[in-house]
Amino acid sequence: DGPGEPHAVRTELGGAPAPDRGSRRRPLLTFGHLTDLHVVDAQSPARVEFVDRYNDTYPSGPFAAAYRPHEVLATQVADTMVSTLRSFSRGPVLGGPLTFSISTGDAVDNCQFNELRWMIDLLDGKATLHPDSGDRTRYEGVADSDPHYYDPHYWHPDGPPAGKPDDVAHTTYGFPRAPGLLDAARQPFSTTGLSTPWFAAHGNHDGLVQGNAPVTAALDAVATGPAKVVGVQQGVDPNSAASAVLSGKPLPPGTIVRPVTPDPDRRLLTRRQTINEHFVTRGTPVGHGFTAQNRREATAYYTFDPAPEVHAIVLDTVNPGGLSDGSLDRPQFDWLRREIEGAAARLVVLFSHHTVATMTNASLGPGDTGPRVLGDEVRAMLLAHPQVVLWVNGHTHVNKVTSHRRASGAPGGFWELNTASHIDWPQQSRLVELADNGDGTLSVFGTILDFAAPEADPTKLDSPARLAALSRELAANDWQERSGHSATVDGRRGAAADRNVELVVPDPRRRS
Repeated sequence: DGPGEPHAVRTELGGAPAPDRGSRRRPLLTFGHLTDLHVVDAQSPARVEFVDRYNDTYPSGPFAAAYRPHEVLATQVADTMVSTLRSFSRGPVLGGPLTFSISTGDAVDNCQFNELRWMIDLLDGKATLHPDSGDRTRYEGVADSDPHYYDPHYWHPDGPPAGKPDDVAHTTYGFPRAPGLLDAARQPFSTTGLSTPWFAAHGNHDGLVQGNAPVTAALDAVATGPAKVVGVQQGVDPNSAASAVLSGKPLPPGTIVRPVTPDPDRRLLTRRQTINEHFVTRGTPVGHGFTAQNRREATAYYTFDPAPEVHAIVLDTVNPGGLSDGSLDRPQFDWLRREIEGAAARLVVLFSHHTVATMTNASLGPGDTGPRVLGDEVRAMLLAHPQVVLWVNGHTHVNKVTSHRRASGAPGGFWELNTASHIDWPQQSRLVELADNGDGTLSVFGTILDFAAPEADPTKLDSPARLAALSRELAANDWQERSGHSATVDGRRGAAADRNVELVVPDPRRRS
């Protein structure tokens, strides 16, 4: 425990905030931002962990994040973060009441029914969550010590079976032994739940298999079936094997497959089915932002009004044609313009999964009748409407703040607030407060939130918080992260100017 970092004041968008604004400002909106929870069924056959090792030499290559040593603990991390966020009833800077929380996509890892139900129970609370699939009496996946399928490229918390070499995570990177971890990770626990209403945005992992492949009947058969690919023999192209898994096609010779217990709850969900599941909830609002129109039309964009002076717009930036980066279809873009123009007297805050820079996916999806709308075009349209002051998103797993100033060079524009994930170090969320400074400017305060958990101890695995603590330590030592994104001092944490921030923007309601 210790004091939080100071809030770095950023004024790249112009405006002249008064030195005494702290004595005159009033809070307009306070909310919690969760993103990229990646609640994962680590035993699922519809995963391609085996390609991750080929990324060890090239940590920013195409196979990154196919496997993480700590991913079996994703539900415990989410519950501990939710519990921590629940302890805040007011904003830490302005003291305004926490109005809502929002998850900006990739809430689940693999668009599976069981993952989505776990996620909803985690955010709703008041449920007994059993984070297990397949055989409920044992773990069946790449991390166990089954001598027939043991592979030293994966971390094995129980150690190697007799006569097998130790794993690379332990011998090369110092990962601990944690006997009983796989059983502890599968134990039922009571979910805490948020104390506020919560909303959801659609992410590529919520809508695409492994965040990249469209759902098909063949892929659904893989996910619910009895065979899990765990490796390839020497000389077999791992790309070919991964492509076969993610298309439901026959596997190339030399693919290593282990039998697992089939599970119909691993079934893959379409966008319409995902939306419908948000209406099966103990939390509020029912649907978590998705509307009856979304259910009829199988769309995932909507609006809500969280405060009298604020209009919130939630986008669906997932390209249903596939690939991880995003874009908008033309009807949604036209709808977005109309919504912004209709809110000229209010402040507009956008939410989405993808960032401006990651909306580069021009591939045509099913139903597209024209070119996809990419980030630069969306950005230009937003800058033409001064009522847009903030865009909150995820996808990159990095704490990052970007200023987008009006092209004319005149003061104004909007801030892009991107928050780190729960699956990668540093496993953080953010509290966001919007204030009227009473001097012709607004301030957006972003305060980074770490989940409250004890010091990690691999011999103490008796609660979600203790398991979350171990996950955080393992995530910080993920060897690909340490040589890739986190090779610098800050890494995915972002620089100080991306973490606790005060982001000043001229108040568009007071423009001359």
